[in-house]
Amino acid sequence: MFLPTPARVWTALEHGFSQSDLGAKLVGTVSHMLGGWAAASIAGVALGALIGSSKAAREYIAPTLEFLRPLPASAVIPVAIALFGLTPQMALGVIAFGSIWPVLLAAIHGFAAIEPRLVEVERVLGLTCWQGVVKISLPSAAPDILAGLRLGLTVSLILAVVCEMIAGLDGLGQWVLLAARAYKSADIFAGVALLGAIGVVANAGLSVVEARALRWRAPSAR
Repeated sequence: MFLPTPARVWTALEHGFSQSDLGAKLVGTVSHMLGGWAAASIAGVALGALIGSSKAAREYIAPTLEFLRPLPASAVIPVAIALFGLTPQMALGVIAFGSIWPVLLAAIHGFAAIEPRLVEVERVLGLTCWQGVVKISLPSAAPDILAGLRLGLTVSLILAVVCEMIAGLDGLGQWVLLAARAYKSADIFAGVALLGAIGVVANAGLSVVEARALRWRAPSAR
């Protein structure tokens, strides 16, 4: 009853896609996850570049970052509900808040660890600030940034499910919660299987992007 066979889970998946709204739930979770992750990625890389490029900024902002970083993202859900209600905007804010930290900290580390020789090259070539960031700083910090993006994507999927369960938003989190309340074990495992598939596909996509962006690090390129 509580541990369905793979055949029952497969049947639940087929029934959910053909005769229920499982497809819409899947799209909802993916949109929540990617929306919050994209907002966190853009803000995290931008702030990380600003903070990591300035030693004074790192020393000034470090105490605030250390205060906010350990704060569980789920703890801000009541605050987000009070501000935005049970809306997709609430989920977007919570997901962005939780998934920005891996990206931000990785970007800060990447930009702060740029070799001084590269900075000297930037000055010798007479590059503008923007050209230096695009041609020297960003490629140098790319390995750390991509690692942070990967971690942030994992966090965004977890928080998307949590927000859907708490706020009742359309998504696989709501699907799994309602199936658990109705003791539909096959539907529960069907939703969990789809969540795992989302993680696998997202990780594979980032792996492809990382391989292309960092192909200069491959042994054959040396």
